[in-house]
Amino acid sequence: MRMVIVTGMSGAGKSTALKVLEDAGYYCCDNMPISLVIKFAELASSKESSRENIALGVDIRSGDALDEFSDVLEEMGRRRYDYRILFLDANDDVLVKRYKETRRAHPLANGGRIDHGIRLEREKLRFLKDKADYIIDTSQLLTRELKQEIEKIFVGDGKFSNLYITVLSFGFKYGIPADADLVFDVRFLPNPYYVEGLRNLTGNDKEIQDYVMQFDTASEFLDKLEDMLRFLIPNYVLEGKNSLVIAIGCTGGKHRSVTLANAISERLSGMEYGIKTEHRDIDKDRKRS
Repeated sequence: MRMVIVTGMSGAGKSTALKVLEDAGYYCCDNMPISLVIKFAELASSKESSRENIALGVDIRSGDALDEFSDVLEEMGRRRYDYRILFLDANDDVLVKRYKETRRAHPLANGGRIDHGIRLEREKLRFLKDKADYIIDTSQLLTRELKQEIEKIFVGDGKFSNLYITVLSFGFKYGIPADADLVFDVRFLPNPYYVEGLRNLTGNDKEIQDYVMQFDTASEFLDKLEDMLRFLIPNYVLEGKNSLVIAIGCTGGKHRSVTLANAISERLSGMEYGIKTEHRDIDKDRKRS
C-alpha cells in the first residue's frame, strides 16, 4: 500500500492534486477526520484490501485536531506504513488574488482580512511543510503544469526536486517583474529593433535568434550565466527554496531578452528541476502592418 498525504495552503492546488491522483487510480479521501487516519491506513494495508494506492487530503479544515496529526505520522512511521507528504504552497500575494477571484472566504479569516487568515494558516501548517517529501510552489504554475509535475512524481516515478524554475523575459520599459529572484540586463547587446526587416519579429523567430547570437558577447554571456546558475540552483535547493524566477530583460522585452531566455532555458532543461519559459512583454510592442 502506497499512501500520499496531500496538504498545503488553501488555494494552492490541493483539489487539483487529488483529482490527478484519482485519475491515476489512487483511492482519494479528502478532509478525513484526523482520529480516523490510522484506522484507515490499517485497513488499506491489510491483506484483505484491494487498494494499492491511496491519497488523503489533510489541511486546515481539520481545525484543532490538526495538532494531533504529528503524533499520527509518528505512529504511522513506527508501523512502517509507506507514506509520502506532498505540500502545495504559493506566495501570499498569489493566494490572496486567487481568493478574491473565487470570492471564497479563507477558513481562518473569520470575516476579516484574507492575508491574516493566510498568516495563521502558515503557522499551523509549518510542521507539515517541514516534514514534506515534496513541496510544489504553484505561484507560477498553470493547472496543466501542476498536473504534469504530480504525474511525474506519482505516476511516472520521475525524478523530482522541490525547486521549480521560471525563466522570464521582460522589457525594462514596463518595469522589472516584482517576483523576480535574479535579474539580468541584456541591453548591452545590439538591438534588432533598429535593423530593417527585424523590428516586427520576436525572439521566437529564427531571424532574430540568428541576429542576436551572431555576436560573440551573446554566447559568452550565456556560458557565464549557465555556469553561475548551475552553481546557484543546487545551493538554493539546500536552503529550502522551492521557486526561482530568473528574469532576463531588454528594452521592450521582445527581441534580445526573449532569445536569451529561450536559450538559457534550453541549456538548463537537462537538470532535474521543473522549468518553464515565459515572455511577459513579447506582444506589447507588436506593430500591425
